[in-house]
Amino acid sequence: MDSFEWNKIIGAVLGTAIFIFVVRVVAEAVYEPEKPAKPGYVVEGVVESPAGGGAAAPVAETMPDWGTVLAAADVAAGKTTSTKCEQCHDTSSAKTTKIGPPLFGVVDRPRASIAGFSYSSAMKGKGGNWTYDELFKFIKEPGVYIPGTKMSFAGVRNEKDRINLIAFLRTNADAPAPIPAPAPPKAAAPAAAAAPAAAAPVKGADAAAKPKAN
Repeated sequence: MDSFEWNKIIGAVLGTAIFIFVVRVVAEAVYEPEKPAKPGYVVEGVVESPAGGGAAAPVAETMPDWGTVLAAADVAAGKTTSTKCEQCHDTSSAKTTKIGPPLFGVVDRPRASIAGFSYSSAMKGKGGNWTYDELFKFIKEPGVYIPGTKMSFAGVRNEKDRINLIAFLRTNADAPAPIPAPAPPKAAAPAAAAAPAAAAPVKGADAAAKPKAN
């Protein structure tokens, strides 16, 4: 086969490659999907990573007045929500260790205190007890509130669901933790300062305002 035939073959291969490249570029330009400005829906409990990478910082929220909300909470609804927890935790009085530690009597229990369970270093280092406030913050976004925890549960974002769940966990114990007294009512805002008294008329102003007799 002479060099002319080889040139034709090489030219055909290069031409085909260029054609495929051009078609691909045009197709990407024509069919590139338009990204919506706002997501169509948000999956509960899933936190988007910030643009710069790294874990998202927990969003501060006002803690409930436990002395008020626990008395009005729906314990039955909390029991229903607890089925999400029961995939990894035992809520019964048997206190069986599963993927996670048992939750029977968890309210006010010292953190990372179940003997024989392998807690993460992050959980051990957090310290303290599982108070109402701590459970409320942790259940919302476990991995955000305690970065490094082994608990991969996305969390319960809805505030009412968390309150009901905590109310159930409180009753789910041999001796339920006490309900604190309701917070005292906030003092009324001070009354607005009285409007300043009308300026006293300038002496002689009335006389000056009256026209003199001709």
